[in-house]
Amino acid sequence: MRGDKFLESLNDGRSVWFEGKKIDRIREHPAFQGTLGTIRDLFQTLDDPELRERVGYRVEGSERYAHSSFLVPYTPEHLTRRNRSFSFWSAETHGMMSRLSDYARSLVTGWYAARHELKALDPGFELKIASYYEHARDNDRFLTTAIIDPQIDRSSGLDDRRIAERFLHVVRETEEGIVIRGAKMIATGAPYTHDFILSSFLKFDVKDTKHAHVLIVPANSPGLHIVCRESFADSREQNHPLGAKYDEMDAVLFFDDVLVPWERVLLYGDSQKVLALRANRTANALAYHQNVVRFVAKLEFITGVAFAVAESIGVSGFLHVQEKLGELIVQIDVIKALIIASEAQAKTDVSGVLVPEISFIDSARSIGTKFYPRAVEILQQVGGGGFMQTPSGMEDFYGPISKLMHLYFEGATVSAEKKVQLFKLAWDLIGSPLGSRHELYERFYAGDPVRAYANQYIGYDKDRLIDPIWDLLKQTSKSVGTRG
Repeated sequence: MRGDKFLESLNDGRSVWFEGKKIDRIREHPAFQGTLGTIRDLFQTLDDPELRERVGYRVEGSERYAHSSFLVPYTPEHLTRRNRSFSFWSAETHGMMSRLSDYARSLVTGWYAARHELKALDPGFELKIASYYEHARDNDRFLTTAIIDPQIDRSSGLDDRRIAERFLHVVRETEEGIVIRGAKMIATGAPYTHDFILSSFLKFDVKDTKHAHVLIVPANSPGLHIVCRESFADSREQNHPLGAKYDEMDAVLFFDDVLVPWERVLLYGDSQKVLALRANRTANALAYHQNVVRFVAKLEFITGVAFAVAESIGVSGFLHVQEKLGELIVQIDVIKALIIASEAQAKTDVSGVLVPEISFIDSARSIGTKFYPRAVEILQQVGGGGFMQTPSGMEDFYGPISKLMHLYFEGATVSAEKKVQLFKLAWDLIGSPLGSRHELYERFYAGDPVRAYANQYIGYDKDRLIDPIWDLLKQTSKSVGTRG
């Protein structure tokens, strides 16, 4: 089955570094076993006759099913199918795994869908993206993005040589392709991805040709080193139910003169064309649509935990607690409504692709940066000091003090064991290293939230709202003049 093939494919000579050592067999390392087991099970759903219609679609002219992130939407049913696929994988992981490849796959699918339009950027783009799209779709390629430049000195730019040399750039061209050097962060899922989609958030000047590129680079490329952060995985599933299965590893990528073949160089050397591709509405709308569908699952999960905690300690009847729990419901409904609006007001682009209305998606992504930290805060407030009163492990429930454990850890509506299990789950969300990583991630995964709000203002049709104000004042002035 393809989940097992995915695990086997990771033994491809990639250079993954963890705690100062190069990992030879990533699938057997304790820092990755739980996460890779989860991904394997998700990949298996495409081979399950009872699930594959929810997760994938049958590729035209074939009996094979591909994940619906590769489905180019031309009808509302296609959009619904994509949504259903994202929702299913997200629900299976409680929204705790944001880079299951369906985001980056959607980006590739968007570029492929708009390939006829985008060929104006480069004559070779259409053929390159079509070839890669089919390769990724038919071979279940796991994809992730790496688009952030390393934090060296944010007050300096590419005019500073020490910055320019360390930001990813082209050092030379060859007959086979381009050779790149520098670093990228933060590549979530990097140790077990097949390919990286590389670009930059920089606003390039015309002169920045060596840094202007959009590339697809295999993870096992010679000279590419994947440097992992500290692992938040924990094999003790009873104590860390989320860390045991859902720690998406983040990594920094070092490119030490890596050759990228010309067929994987989507764009290079023209700053304005790279910016245009990066801003493509079709690709961004399809990819960001996955973002917000996944986010609903995460909000529903943390809300369910908050509800269960409140009931377990008998506080769900208090008005101030009900207000907080009601706020969590509003969060879910707001994001759901924005998704529904984006699909209901989807428009056909010049290529005939049905594209979700991105303004609603942008709003969901922007407000989500505030929603999730607030949801964590509410869960902290509901459980209070109880989160720090759980025992170090479940073993005490079966030891010499078992009777006392059951007596003093009992909840209002649940047994002592269930209450402790629930609070350990909640702690994995709000207090563990994994939980802290997720709060940080939701604040910044979509980029600088301040800039995101500002960009929505800049791009908005402001005259639509301002003109009626001046019309009203004009009418008021006439009315006053008439009375005078």
